[in-house]
Amino acid sequence: MENYIKSAFKKSADNFIEFQKDKDALNTISSVSQSLADLFRNGNFVLICGNGGSSTDAMHFAEELTGRFRNERKSLPAISLTDPAHITCVGNDYGFSEIFARGVEAYGKAGDLLIAISTSGNSENVIKAVKKAKEKKMLTFCLLGKDGGKLNQMGDHQIIVPGKTTDRIQELHIAILHIMIEMVERILFPENYQASR
Repeated sequence: MENYIKSAFKKSADNFIEFQKDKDALNTISSVSQSLADLFRNGNFVLICGNGGSSTDAMHFAEELTGRFRNERKSLPAISLTDPAHITCVGNDYGFSEIFARGVEAYGKAGDLLIAISTSGNSENVIKAVKKAKEKKMLTFCLLGKDGGKLNQMGDHQIIVPGKTTDRIQELHIAILHIMIEMVERILFPENYQASR
């Protein structure tokens, strides 16, 4: 059993080591983090969506912005499109493939950002959300896995993380989202990071 546990940690660590060598991905994290800081300065919102584990990543990302990540600072406007009443209402009336697009239609506006998470890149409801966001002149960032699926090249920005299984992909996704929050805080609230690098 111990060997299996060590193997699991090694596979996870190897993914992180491989990912940090991807200069394009690191530049994308930097660029999207700067865009997030800029849109918050301009009074815009970030919307985020995903299914299953990616749905909980979306909720976690939003609450770290509206609540607190590391240090005290003002709340930042983020909406996870995962409200159960909204999902069941839209799913019942329009179909599951529309749940996120309807949320984008309701809350999104030009200058906002949609973060679309899909480990396969083939989630129809996430694809429709990206299409709706583009119609509304929103910036789009797709956080993907495997080969990127149908969402590959659909967003203004994208990262396809290494990993053969959903769990390994999701581990990198949440790390990227955490790092983006930290970068936004470093840009908007540098006083909170003066004692650290």
